[in-house]
Amino acid sequence: MKKTVQMYEGKAKKVFATDDPNLVIVSYKDDATALDGLKKGSISGKGAINNRISNYLMQILEKNGIKTHYVKEISENETVVKKVSIVPLEVIVRNISAGHFASRYGVEEGIVFDEPTFELSYKNDDLHDPLLNVSHAIALKLATKEEIAEIRSMALKINEVLKAYFLNLNIKLVDFKLEFGKTSNGEIVLADEISPDTCRFWDAATNEKLDKDRFRRDMGGVEDAYNEMIRRVLGN
Repeated sequence: MKKTVQMYEGKAKKVFATDDPNLVIVSYKDDATALDGLKKGSISGKGAINNRISNYLMQILEKNGIKTHYVKEISENETVVKKVSIVPLEVIVRNISAGHFASRYGVEEGIVFDEPTFELSYKNDDLHDPLLNVSHAIALKLATKEEIAEIRSMALKINEVLKAYFLNLNIKLVDFKLEFGKTSNGEIVLADEISPDTCRFWDAATNEKLDKDRFRRDMGGVEDAYNEMIRRVLGN
């Protein structure tokens, strides 16, 4: 497979076209941003770690009946994925209060919910990804009612699978962000990534943060946290 022109560059990844119109190559970067892009930096080795963790988790989800964009890992930083049209919704699933949820509703971090929450945000950097409800998403024609129902079902199944998986690694899956895309035949699949950039991971015994919150909050030990995550996930 031949990489051709760069199609897109985001905060954490570049996307390249290939000689197959249905496939693209995603290249993960070490760049890190937070606080709507106001905080910028670099986390050594982050691109390779996120690429490898995300690919491993996508394959676990595929085995559990969740369709994803994953095709093949071709290097530490690069993966072939299905070309999709991203649904302009960010999906956030929360199991424990943290981050924006805690600050928005004035509660402490660490409250374990009776059942996971399902949130939607409008994927729009200029508007700072505002929170919206299903009616808003339908009114803005971001997705149909049926598509949102399918996305919700997939997101909750993903949470169920990953929450159990991580608990076996002595990790609490606190919350995470997902993105979905449509393939050329209209099928909705999980896209983007699942990594310490897009999830909150806490050690199950100590509640030590093992994710990008260490960068966001200037906690230090960022590289150590990412390396600990890949060690637990991949066993190396």
